[in-house]
Amino acid sequence: MTLAELDAPRLTECCGSARWVEQMLSARPFESQTSLEATASLIWSRLDTADWLEAFSKHPKIGEKGKVSQWSAQEQSGMDMAAAQVAERLAELNRVYFDKFGFIFIVCATGKSALEMLALLEARLPNKLEDELRMAAAEQDKITILRLRKLLS
Repeated sequence: MTLAELDAPRLTECCGSARWVEQMLSARPFESQTSLEATASLIWSRLDTADWLEAFSKHPKIGEKGKVSQWSAQEQSGMDMAAAQVAERLAELNRVYFDKFGFIFIVCATGKSALEMLALLEARLPNKLEDELRMAAAEQDKITILRLRKLLS
């Protein structure tokens, strides 16, 4: 895929926020991958909480089985070799996290083991809502950039 071929369905695969996609489409054409990534992050940073929550809602929970996108499965491949007790603890803390914050735990899982993701989840659970929203948004930005790179590779 080329920069000129980026369209709404492809951008939606990278980030599930409709406003982000709309603004990215309006920002075209992109001169380079660098300008694409910079624009993507800038637009993301200017969105509001509702837009962030919309994007978060498009992700499966860490360790969730079933209908997940190919990218999510690849990104969470660290779960493939997870011990049963680690997977169970992640599932349990995913529920605790959601109950506390009202959205799923978002982490850029690429290259992380199940134990690393569990440690990050445990470390972020004590956060205040506003701090956690910012952390989750920063993780979503990382995910989006990685997915844009995958599209263009």
